[in-house]
Amino acid sequence: MVQQLSKKEVFYPDSDGQPMADNTKQFQWIVDIKENLEAIFAADPNVFVAGDLLWYPVEGSNTIRRAPDAMVAFGRPKGDRGSYMQWKEDNIAPQVVFEVLSPGNRQGEMAKKFQFYQRYGVQEYYVYDPDNIEFTGWQRVGHYLEVIEDIQDWVSPLLQIRFVLTPDTLKIYRPDGEPFLSLTDTRKERDQAKQERDQAQQERDQAQQERNQAQQERDQAQQKAEQLAARLKELGIDPTDV
Repeated sequence: MVQQLSKKEVFYPDSDGQPMADNTKQFQWIVDIKENLEAIFAADPNVFVAGDLLWYPVEGSNTIRRAPDAMVAFGRPKGDRGSYMQWKEDNIAPQVVFEVLSPGNRQGEMAKKFQFYQRYGVQEYYVYDPDNIEFTGWQRVGHYLEVIEDIQDWVSPLLQIRFVLTPDTLKIYRPDGEPFLSLTDTRKERDQAKQERDQAQQERDQAQQERNQAQQERDQAQQKAEQLAARLKELGIDPTDV
């Protein structure tokens, strides 16, 4: 006789045993998308962004699951999670999902992912193939995810980010119009900002030193004038008559 586990007894693994990426190019894209989305919503405590996190939409089943390369859940607090158990998240499904393809992705597997995201409530689904420079998006209309026919210059309704497909790459722009940055670019930008702050501080320090020097020279001149006036008085000369 097979013993049935209660929902509370089901174990939900935090890993599916699969690598996050098959190659460096795919990994870089996954990290860049996830980190830029984190930066966009850094000030909003109720937007949860994750990468390669297992999503369990159905309580009691540990086999119904996917680990999107990047996902965004509006209405959920930031914080660490071993997995995204939807019934513990006010039953809110991630609304936006990204997948970055590698040569190892199979058409059948991608079809299963699409069916999963369509069935369990994803509102926007984006797939990028960096090797073939192909980008596809779907938006939920009613119960179904429908392909976005004109993806060029498309602005995500939920994320407010803009996608521009060029012959060489996919460019993504933040709501403020600034392009997505790689971690390397971010470090360069941070280092440049630090250099500018340091230079500005050096200029302020130099200006303060010059002000201090000028004040010191004025004080010395005043002191000499007072000494001269005192000496003249000792000689019986009124300095005001000189």
